[in-house]
Order: sequence, then C-alpha cells, then structure tokens
Amino acid sequence: MEIVNLLTEQLGINTEQAKGGAGAIFNLAKEKLGAGDFGKIAEVIPGMDELLESAPSGGGGLGGMASGLASKLGGGAGSLGSLVGAFQSLDLDPGMAGKFVPVILSFVQSKGGDAIKSLLAGVLG
Repeated sequence: MEIVNLLTEQLGINTEQAKGGAGAIFNLAKEKLGAGDFGKIAEVIPGMDELLESAPSGGGGLGGMASGLASKLGGGAGSLGSLVGAFQSLDLDPGMAGKFVPVILSFVQSKGGDAIKSLLAGVLG
C-alpha cells in the first residue's frame, strides 16, 4: 500500500503503526466531513477501507485521558488532539500525529489535487 510505504519510510515506523495511524486520521476526517466530501478523499486513496479497519478501536480517543494528554500535541493541534488515544495504543508518541499529517496531505494532493487536499486539511488543521 503506497501511503503505508511512504509513512514507514519517512517516519521510521512499522507497517502496523503506519496503517493504524493513517486509519485513525482518516476516521477523524470521516467523522468531521459529510459522506460526500469524505467519499471524494476515499476515492483517491487506494485501500481506504483497510486503513479505516486498521485504526485502533476507540480510535477517536475521546475519553478523559485523551483530553488531558492533548496538550502534549502543542498549540495548533486542533482536531489532532482527539487522536492521542489511538496513537498511544499503537505505541506511538502522541506528537507523531502531527508528523503523519504532512505526509498524508502530500500523498492526497498527489493523488487527488489541491481541492481534495484542502478538504482533508480543513478537518486536520
């Protein structure tokens, strides 16, 4: 899977972490966007269903623990704070969520263009 390979190469993580982290990010986008807009993103990502299924259960990480740890992500983390629990369950530092985003956005732009990238960036910013 091309996006998983990019993440493992650029971030020095394993395949399971790459799939799970990308899945958690795309699940967040799916929750925030309507079905139509998320469908546009899903169309340009090969293996989207597998990525979504790879996200850790409870991947939203919306429990009290996640909100307490969200501050570790720093100031402009925005929606990424809700990914803390998912990333921790993958044995990734919560700050890694911020490192996934530019790789994923670049990939989405290369596959779907600026409009699709903007849709995704809007919910991750």
